[in-house]
Amino acid sequence: MILDGKALSGRLQDEMVQESAQFFQRHGQRPCLATVLVGDDPASAVYIRSKGRACERLGFDSRHHALSADTKQSELLTLIAQLNGDPGVHGILVQMPLPAGLDADQVIEAIDPDKDVDGFHPDNVGLLALKRARFVSCTPQGIMALLAESGVEPSGRKVTVVGRSAIVGLPVSLLLLHANATLRVVHSRTSPDDLRQAVEEADILVVAVGRPGFIPGAWVKEGAVVIDVGINRLAPEREGERGRLVGDVEFEPAAARAAAITPVPGGVGPMTISMLMRNTLHAARLQLERS
Repeated sequence: MILDGKALSGRLQDEMVQESAQFFQRHGQRPCLATVLVGDDPASAVYIRSKGRACERLGFDSRHHALSADTKQSELLTLIAQLNGDPGVHGILVQMPLPAGLDADQVIEAIDPDKDVDGFHPDNVGLLALKRARFVSCTPQGIMALLAESGVEPSGRKVTVVGRSAIVGLPVSLLLLHANATLRVVHSRTSPDDLRQAVEEADILVVAVGRPGFIPGAWVKEGAVVIDVGINRLAPEREGERGRLVGDVEFEPAAARAAAITPVPGGVGPMTISMLMRNTLHAARLQLERS
């Protein structure tokens, strides 16, 4: 079974169109996401545009702030403080990575935790660890939605997460633990033999390392569920063409062994955008229904 994140994302966004309309009828304003892009990284610009299109489709307001690559830390923090204090802004997203010389940790911590729709603020990560999550980071939340949609129950299953980043590996590990999975986390310091064993034993395999074909398909357990978070662009085969996108798992041999697998593209990526929209709607409800 191919776990079609694009199709599920579309259905979730259709539901949010109705929720957004109901929110506007009740409060007289629309959920609003403010995005901040520092510099001119092409991939980041593509992500920002996709988030703006999603806001437009769902009837959300969006406010984009484009800053030059030589923006100072103090200038960026001033903008975040202004957005924190603006009652018309419900969610704030600062696109990562930031240019060299800017402190990403300080920027994330400056965002009001009630507007941290990326789920990266230490307050929100801590609440997630305590099973009291206010916001869950978007990619891990999308992974759990894909598993639920496909009828995969993590409880009691052997789950291996490859990667331990604060954006994906750590939060998805916490979510899987909360779902009563028997969890193993492996990473760049894991020995090759232990890495292979952890993959081969996994009933559910989540891979988020950002290295094309990092996990050989032959390692995947027969009947496993494979969630490939990686999005890697290979070198083009011909001059003037764009290289194709691949995941962190060798897709064809893995798909021959797995019961279910996410494609790249079209798997986890579309879910990340929908979860961001869900977090923005949730933030708007928290702020307006509290006031």
